[in-house]
Amino acid sequence: MSDEEKKAKDGDTPERKDDRGLGFTSEGGGFITAEDTAGNTKVGDSAGGGEGEAQNSGKPGTVDPHSEARTFGEPEEGEERQGNTTPGVKAPLMSGEPRIAEGAALAKAGGAGEPPGGYADVPKAEGKEPEGGAAEAPKSAADAPNSAADTEREAKVKAAAEARAARLAAKAAQTAEAGDAPAAERAAPTDAEKEAKAKAAAETRAARASARAAKPEGAEPEAPKEPSPKQPLLDRLTAILKEFREGIVEDAVVNEKGGHIPTVYIKAEAWPETADMLRTHPELGLHYLRNVSGVDMETHMEVVYHFISLEHKQDYCFKVKTDRENPSIPSITPIFPTADWNEREIYDLFGIDFPGHPDLRRIMMADDWVGHPLRKDYEPIDPEV
Repeated sequence: MSDEEKKAKDGDTPERKDDRGLGFTSEGGGFITAEDTAGNTKVGDSAGGGEGEAQNSGKPGTVDPHSEARTFGEPEEGEERQGNTTPGVKAPLMSGEPRIAEGAALAKAGGAGEPPGGYADVPKAEGKEPEGGAAEAPKSAADAPNSAADTEREAKVKAAAEARAARLAAKAAQTAEAGDAPAAERAAPTDAEKEAKAKAAAETRAARASARAAKPEGAEPEAPKEPSPKQPLLDRLTAILKEFREGIVEDAVVNEKGGHIPTVYIKAEAWPETADMLRTHPELGLHYLRNVSGVDMETHMEVVYHFISLEHKQDYCFKVKTDRENPSIPSITPIFPTADWNEREIYDLFGIDFPGHPDLRRIMMADDWVGHPLRKDYEPIDPEV
């Protein structure tokens, strides 16, 4: 028994070849052409092999285009090859090839949402025929606001340019009049200007005071005001201060607009000893200095201290006045270290000196800055800054 007969007996069907080089598969009697082994596979029945061979003029590896046993992947007559495709299945478009979007013909004919060919062929209702130029009216009306906005914008730009030119001309004229004087000297106010400003400020304050004091004619006298609920606290605080040292209290009020906070004015020379007493007094116990701020009152300068008793949940305000020309208030930083940077800031922006401060220097402005910016009479050297 030969080897082929043994394999056939065992169920293994060997691959057979004919004289054309066609390989027959073991399943269904199909065959594979020589050209198909390069990548295109065509499985056919063995019955069609003879017919295809007769039509191929005896050339191995070729198949007649009209034969059903043609090489797999070859297009039919009149079709274009589009890659390796399965017969009978339309191949997808390759990447990069143009695609026709849906509705493109409709958009090209009459625009999206219009019938093919546009509305030219659509019958119009009688009496609705627009007169010449009427169809253009909506577009012109829509463009009218834009035209007005453009005109207004151009007018603003022109006005801004003219204003800049006028300022430059005025500055040039001022520079020509000043001659070669330095810019700092030209910008610095003269003594006469300072006196005029101070006089005007004094007159304004006097007018405001008169307006507040004046009462309309025929007005009824005001009813006596009810005392503040914090008045007893203020009276007790004033008594403690007078017991500590006589004559250190200049004034005592209840700041109703500030939450009825008891407020006491203390003389500057007695302030450090008074602050130490407020901290150690058992009834007051003002251990916490909450805030320190400076105020320019135009006639004088003030420093305002806000204390709070964490034990009694009560806050107090103390104010210390000082001269405007040479402002100076003794420092309480050795007693309340919290006042360190606050006093430096007040010195920097208001020019109030704090003798006894361990490190009194500017904290916000440059060391060579001239003047104190929060004073009401401050005049910058460089007006552009």
